[in-house]
Order: sequence, then structure tokens, then C-alpha cells
Amino acid sequence: MDPSSSCSSSFLLRLPNVADLTPQHSAFLDQHFQTKRDLSHESSNLFLSSSLSQQCSELESMFLLHASKRTVSWISRSFRAKSSLQQLSLALRNLSLHTSPHGFGSKRFRRVLTEEIPRLAYEMNRIESLRCYLETAVQLEALVGDLEDASLFVMSCHTGNMFKSELLNSPISEDAGRKHDKLLQAIKAMNDIEEVLIGVEKFHPQWYCLLKSVDTRVDRILSALRPQIFADHRALLVSLGWPPKLFLSNSGNDRITDLPNPLVLMQEDKRRNYSRSFIALCALQHLQKRREERQLNNNNLIEIDTQYKQLWAIDELVSPIASRMEYHFTKWSEQPEYMFALAYKVTRDFIAGIDGVLQPLIDKARLVSCSAKEAWVSAVVQMLSGFLEKNVFSLLAERYKVKHLKSNVSSSWLHLVDLTIAFDKKMQFLLNLETCFLAVSESFEGQSRGVSVLSIFCNRPDWLKIWAKIEFKNAWKKLNTELKEEKSWVISRICKPGIDNNQEYLLLAVEDYKAPPIAEFFLKIICDIIERCKTMPSILSRAQFIRFTAGRLLWYFFKLLLFQFKAKELRLDNSDNVAIVMMCGLINAARYIWIKLHEWSDTIEFLEMKIAENDAGKPIQDNTMDNGCFFNEEIRSLSEMETNWLMEIIAVVLRQFEMLSWEYVQNDDSFKDNRDITNLREDVDLVVSDDFVEALYALKSWLQTVKINLNRKDFLDLWRSIAEGLDHYISGSIVRNEVWFFKVGANQFEADIQALIFIFQPYCVRPQAFFPCIGEILKLLKLKKEEVKLMQTLLSNNENGFECLHLYGISNLSVNQVLQVLRCKIWVG
Repeated sequence: MDPSSSCSSSFLLRLPNVADLTPQHSAFLDQHFQTKRDLSHESSNLFLSSSLSQQCSELESMFLLHASKRTVSWISRSFRAKSSLQQLSLALRNLSLHTSPHGFGSKRFRRVLTEEIPRLAYEMNRIESLRCYLETAVQLEALVGDLEDASLFVMSCHTGNMFKSELLNSPISEDAGRKHDKLLQAIKAMNDIEEVLIGVEKFHPQWYCLLKSVDTRVDRILSALRPQIFADHRALLVSLGWPPKLFLSNSGNDRITDLPNPLVLMQEDKRRNYSRSFIALCALQHLQKRREERQLNNNNLIEIDTQYKQLWAIDELVSPIASRMEYHFTKWSEQPEYMFALAYKVTRDFIAGIDGVLQPLIDKARLVSCSAKEAWVSAVVQMLSGFLEKNVFSLLAERYKVKHLKSNVSSSWLHLVDLTIAFDKKMQFLLNLETCFLAVSESFEGQSRGVSVLSIFCNRPDWLKIWAKIEFKNAWKKLNTELKEEKSWVISRICKPGIDNNQEYLLLAVEDYKAPPIAEFFLKIICDIIERCKTMPSILSRAQFIRFTAGRLLWYFFKLLLFQFKAKELRLDNSDNVAIVMMCGLINAARYIWIKLHEWSDTIEFLEMKIAENDAGKPIQDNTMDNGCFFNEEIRSLSEMETNWLMEIIAVVLRQFEMLSWEYVQNDDSFKDNRDITNLREDVDLVVSDDFVEALYALKSWLQTVKINLNRKDFLDLWRSIAEGLDHYISGSIVRNEVWFFKVGANQFEADIQALIFIFQPYCVRPQAFFPCIGEILKLLKLKKEEVKLMQTLLSNNENGFECLHLYGISNLSVNQVLQVLRCKIWVG
């Protein structure tokens, strides 16, 4: 067919309908074309043509005359405004000639300032705003007109089979080139429109109607243009031979052979056409993203995270090959490992070609921070995730509701999650392959975290809870098996060298904490659970999963530790070493878990999860310890348990010491011996009171046993607390019982205290510093008679007795306690 005839036929098809004509147009046509013969009469057509030309010329002349008058009127108005401003300036310069000597100016001047100048400023502002609005409207109208012209040309070109190889050098191929140029012009016009609209929205939000009108027209054009562009791109892909066939191997075991990549095998002409279409799609997607961001901000909406949004051109590659892959997936519903294997193979075989061919095109399209490899991997992952969500996990979730099927569903679910985690790691390895050395393959930070099949659970919280329940039950089953082993509760005797010296201690391993193996086994289970959700894209979903599994397991284990501790009972005679060892092991386990939870909570991942929980509206408790910590409640509970258990051991030790030393502190005759015994301090062991020896021996035995089995940090707190308790107990008993001292009795008491302090000598350099009250009593007992009387006088007459005590270095005993000790000393003297 003749091209001219086709063009004329298409033009006739675009003639308006008779019903749409105005009465004036209908009367005009009826007047000049009364019969069909008038249409073919040459003289009448010539006359009509000349008449219309003359009328058009007259209308153009009238338009120019009208425009000239309007322009002159506008210029005249501008001159008048200029003249008014000059007159105002002149009036202000001559202000001094008209001012009153009693004020700032006349009434006319005040009226100019209060009325005329604001009115003039308002008018000038209105004129400027109107001018700006008209300029913007004219600019947008021109841009929209260019967009409509370019879009009409693109949509009027029929794609057909223009991408066939035999037509690449034909005029149709030239039409494709012109169509591509027009498409780029349309996209450029839309980008220019977007720039203008962004300025309007930022500086002139009151022009809402103009903004809405332009948006409506552009959206109407986009809705018609976008399907045409996608259809052309898909036709081009078909002409390239995409997607390739997934050939099965001849061995008949459903294995897929190596796949040819049509993108790599493209010839020069096809490569040029594909590059044009790819760049056009990227440009259109970039434009669409800009429009969406502006419209979201305009509506005060929270922008949806589009960091992992796919490239449309990459999606068009994955979409046709996905249909062929899903054909094989349906055959492997009971063998999901084959699904992951096929998806991985397709991704791996094409990733090199995708990166080599498409990445330069992405760079040419100036798409910042876009990776062809990552977009390809992410698209395949989303395709596989969609199939698993519709055909696998949905079926398992329904079966899980049936009670007698829960066991089988749980095992299948865990197996599927294992395959998913392994698949995610392999895909991450593909992304990090041949990249810079800064890429860390074992982490899923940044954009690559979004490449995960586990994203299924981010949009399905009900499935997330099912998965968490299954993981919790599986972990508890493993833990319960280990709990029944007695050796799991036995403290390891292996300790790193140097852990018991006097240097600054640094506890790193489970042996250093002297924790039982069950603590390390339990933490390993917790780590495995946390690791399994590490590739989940949503931070909040990861936090919820850890709360449902690891958090719940922690509370169960805490209750178990508490039950184990209450099952053991310490005896005052210190005869049950097994109970002591078991209690120390439980305290060590609590300390070890406490340290590990603190370490985890300080990592970036858990800080992000805590922030995500707070942002999601989780209530924040006031006056809590370290409210920013993810495991805050668990750490506080462990700290309370550890402190309570230490206090129970300390209470038992102090009660036994009090019971064994009761006769010693209650017997007044213990320190009334008036013999002249010398050199008591040279041989302390020979002069320790008989009533005090058994208490000291029991105390020493307790401390040695606990030191061997308790971690260094808690043992440090324990012996210091015991020393403090003994100091208060002995000093309080001496003062309360009014024990009287001869000189030999005072020396006997000092010898006994030296023996007590000697027990704590292995644990610090100056143990006497932890017995301040007893030390001050010994200082008072060593005072001479004159010093005692002077001190009694000062304390009795001075209202501020504490200042007097400070002069003698007494700060722990009260004034009454000091006077009581001094009275006993004076009675001896």
C-alpha cells in the first residue's frame, strides 16, 4: 500500500464527529458544501481556500493589533508605577522641609507611611506574583505541548515486527530510531515539567490548582505512553531470543545444563536497539520515582523505602524466564532444594553477562547507586519468594493449624528455612564476587540485606509467629536434652593462666568465668537463632522474631537456673561441698550470660532493632537501667538473681561465723586477763582465743571453697561483703555488750583481729582497710589514760563531736560508740 494513502486514511479517521461540531461550523459547511459534487469542484474549492486565507490574515492582524494595545497598556501601567515611586522618593527627600518642629512629621507624612506605602507595596507584590504565575503557566503550557507532540508521535508509530533481523536496515528501522528520539524528548519534557513543579510546590504552594492541572495532564500521557514503551521493549526482547530455553541434561535427572546468554550474543544492530530501549526504560523509571517522591512529600505522607526497588528493565528480563522456571518449580513441590538450585544456577549463569552488558548502560543513564548485578539477583530472589509464598509456605501454614500434622509441618518448615538461609548466603557471595576488598561476605549490611527470601516473613506477621514457635520448640528440645546430662552442670577446671593473679582481670572465655558447659551450650543455641534471621530485610521483623524465640528462651532458662538454685540448700556446718559448687556454677552461668547479653546489645544490629522497636510505638519505661539496651529486662533480671544468690551465700557464711563466735563475743572474761604477756604480735597463732579459732577456721574453709568455684568478679564482691559484715558484727558486739579490757585483754583482742585479717591476706594487699570499725576500736584501746580523759572531755563539752573525732582519725564510729569504748578503757586504768 502507498504510504501516502495510509497517512491520508489515518488522517481521515481522526476527523471530528458531526455531533461534536458547533452550530457555526455546521452552518459554514452546509453553506459551501451542499452536495457531494461541491467537494470535487475545483473552482469552488479554490474560492473557499482563498476566502479562508484572507480571513486568517485578517484575524492575525487583529490579534497583533490587540496584543500591541495590551502591551502598550502594560508598559504604561509600569511607567505610572515608576512615576509614583519617583514622586514618593522625592517627597521623602524633601521631608525636612515639611516637618513640624514638635514632632516627626506632618499628618500627610504619617498617612503616607501608614496607608499609601503599604497599599503600594501590596499592589507591587500582587503584580509581581501575577507576572510570575503567568510566566510559569506559559512555561508549563509550552512544555506540556512539547510532551503531547512527542508522545503522539511515539504512540502513532506501530511497532509490529520492526525488530526482526530482516527489517533492521529497512525504513522501519529508521522509524524506530526517530521513535526513540521522540521518546527521549518526551521524557526530557516531563523532567523539565517536574523541575518547574518542584519549584512551584516549594515556593508557591498556593498555586495548587495549577499544580493539579499539570499533574493530571502528565499522568494521562504517562498512562498511555508507559504500556507502549513496555510493549516495544518486550517485542525487542523476543527478537533477541529472550528468554533462553532451560534445557534439561540428557541423563534424565532434571539437572539444568549451562544456559546461553542472548545478551552477550547480540549483534551490533540489536545491541544498539536494546541499549536505546534499556536507557529509555531507566529514564522513565527515574522520572516516575521523582514524581512519586514529590507527590508523597506534597501530601505529607511518610515515604516508603524504595532503596531496594527493582529496575524495570531488569524485571522485564526476569519476568519471561520466571514463567519457565515456575514450570519446573511446580514439579518439585516436595523437593524444594531443586527450586533453590535452579534459581541459583540461572542467577549465576547470567550474572556475568548482565554485569558486563547492562552496567555500562546504567552508568550511561546516570542512575546513581544502581548495580546491574544486585538488581538481577534481587529480581530472581523476589521471583522465588513470590512462588514460595503462594505455593509452599501458604500450604504449610494451613497444615500447621491441623493438630496431628504439626510435627511433620515443623520439620518441613525448618528444612525450608535452612535451604532459604543457605540460598541467601550463596546469593550474597555472588554479589560480593569480584567486588572491592571492602565487601564482607559474611555480613548482609547495606542494600544487599534486601536480597533475601526471608523477606516473605516481613509482610506476613502470622507466618513469622509460626516460624518463631517452631524455632523455639526445636531449640528447647535441644536444650532439654543437654540439661539431663550431669556433666553439663560441672564447672570446668580449665582456666587461662594468669587469671588469678593480682593484675587487672579480663574474662573472655567460658572457662575464665568458671561457668558450667550448659551456659555455653545455651548461648550457642541463642546465637544460632539470632543468626538464622540475620538476612531478614526488615529490622523490626528481626527484632520481633528474636523476642519470640531467643527472648522467650532466655526467660525459660532463667527460671530453670532459679529452680536449680532453690533445690540446693547450704548448711551452716559447710559439710555439703556439692551444694556450694553447684550454687557457684549457677552464679557463674548467670554472670557469663549477663556479659554476653551486654556485648550483643552494644552491637550495631541490636541498637538498630531497639530503635526500630521504639519507633514502632513500643512503650518506654521510665527509671529503668540502660533503657537503650535491647536485652534490658533480661540483663536486669540476671543481675538481680546474681546479687540475691551471692547474698544468700554471704548470709550463710556470716550466720555460721556468728554462731561459732557467740561465746567469744558474749564472754566478758575473754579480755579481763591481767597477765603480763608480751610479744603477742610476733607469734599470733599461739595467742588466738580458743573460742575464736573454730569460727576463723570455718570462715577460711568457706572462702577457699568459694574462691575455687566462683568467678573472680563475684568472688571479689563476696569476700568484701563478708569482711564488711564481720566488721559491723564484731565492732557492734564489742560496743553493745560493754566488753571491758585490761591491757592484756586489749592485746588479746588485737591478736584475734590480726588472725581474722590474715585470712583475707591472699585476696588483697591491705585487708585491714576492709575492717574500719574494728581498726578504730583498736586505736582507742591503745590510747593512754591522759589521752582518754582529754578525749572524753572534748566529746562531752563539744556539741560538734564529729569534728573532734576527725582530729583523732575516727570516722566510722559514732560519738556514743567512742564514749562507750573509752569508758571501758578508763575502768581498767
